[in-house]
Amino acid sequence: MRAAFVSGGSSGIGFATAHALAVKGHNLALFARDAARLLEARAAILADAPDIQVETYAVDVANRDDFVAALTDAMAKLAPPEIAVASAGMATPGLFIEQSYELHARHMAVNYLGALTLTDILSGPMAAAGGGKIGLIASGAAFFGIYGYSAYAPSKFALRGLSEILHLELAPKNISVTLIYPPDTDTPQLAEELRTKPLATQKITAGGGRAQPSEIARKLIHGMQAGHPVVTPGLQMTLLYRFGSLLAPLLRLYQKHIIARHGAS
Repeated sequence: MRAAFVSGGSSGIGFATAHALAVKGHNLALFARDAARLLEARAAILADAPDIQVETYAVDVANRDDFVAALTDAMAKLAPPEIAVASAGMATPGLFIEQSYELHARHMAVNYLGALTLTDILSGPMAAAGGGKIGLIASGAAFFGIYGYSAYAPSKFALRGLSEILHLELAPKNISVTLIYPPDTDTPQLAEELRTKPLATQKITAGGGRAQPSEIARKLIHGMQAGHPVVTPGLQMTLLYRFGSLLAPLLRLYQKHIIARHGAS
């Protein structure tokens, strides 16, 4: 039976993706920090897909040694995956001058290096097994600089660059790499993000609506199966992807207008 590995698989987009793949008949390896939530996710998945195997690993993807050990164990139990999705992430908005170096480093360690480790460890065995599909999760914050996202956005810009290169480099190994740019999505991460989001940032990012994790998961899986390099759910993300560089000067002016009205807070 085919296998799928999903980091951040206990909630949000990661859980929705894992659940959808389970229903399609994939065995699963789920990686997340919270052991209790992992077990809840496992039970929910098995309730709808009782014939599959689900392995869970309580691990911080920012701890490379622990994450590598978990990935290696999962491959020993399930074989190299046909599909791998790096969905573990974090977002703590705030003003640069008020945030610590450690917080910036943590964003890079989780959002970028966690995805890098997953791809690094799995791509070789996937290639040896005949190929596969890798899904990475970006953000609208990877299109242009947004006030209040100095810790978060650089990690997504980095992931965008990595994905664009890997899509080219891994293609000869029969591995497709797909990057999705979800809008605000109704997940625990978004709820946590709203706790520290400056008022001006709230105004700047308002109006894009709120997607459901199942919708994003469905579009990601479709994009991976089709071998698309990029998936842009919704009109707003599509326009930003296609015209972001042209719109950037106008978006900067718009942000400065919002900041002037709502203050640097």
